[in-house]
Amino acid sequence: MLFRTLLTTAFITLIASFSAHASEVMSEKPAISSSVAMVVTSKVEAIDHKTRVVTLKGEDGQSVTFTAGPEARNLDQVSVGDTVTAEYVQNISIQVLAAKDAEAGAAQVAAAVRTKEGEMPGMAVVGSQVEVSVVEEINIEANTFKLKGPDGVINEFTARDPANLKKAAVGDVVVMSYTQALAISVEEKAAE
Repeated sequence: MLFRTLLTTAFITLIASFSAHASEVMSEKPAISSSVAMVVTSKVEAIDHKTRVVTLKGEDGQSVTFTAGPEARNLDQVSVGDTVTAEYVQNISIQVLAAKDAEAGAAQVAAAVRTKEGEMPGMAVVGSQVEVSVVEEINIEANTFKLKGPDGVINEFTARDPANLKKAAVGDVVVMSYTQALAISVEEKAAE
């Protein structure tokens, strides 16, 4: 729950300014998005609370031993047999949006939370980067386009799909966003 709340909040914050307009032009303007999600579960095989050395055994039978740093709060709550779950999500999207007098820009946002003192250990972190470039030129014959990035530099690119050049216009913005999120939680071993 902690992970989903953090991820949802960060995602909404990043795209809120683009979403209303994006729905109007989604069918007309080019867009692409790709996501990867992974869940890894392991069991606590050994733990030394004094030295903070923990051994986890994964579903594949492989074990890994590490020393938990001081930021790993509530380690005293962890026992052999507890389940550690790590969830990872990565998303990249590129979207062309109609714009008037737009300027290139870039922004980053990151957020992290962890469980309260005395609770089972858990944390979530999310980071997003958004870069907005302005379409400066489209050359349909050469299958190229030029974008002015946040640094003011204009770079030329070759279109992967030439049909997309006909859907874009000089002055449009290309919004590229990259988001990564990681959540780790520990659940007590079920009573026998």
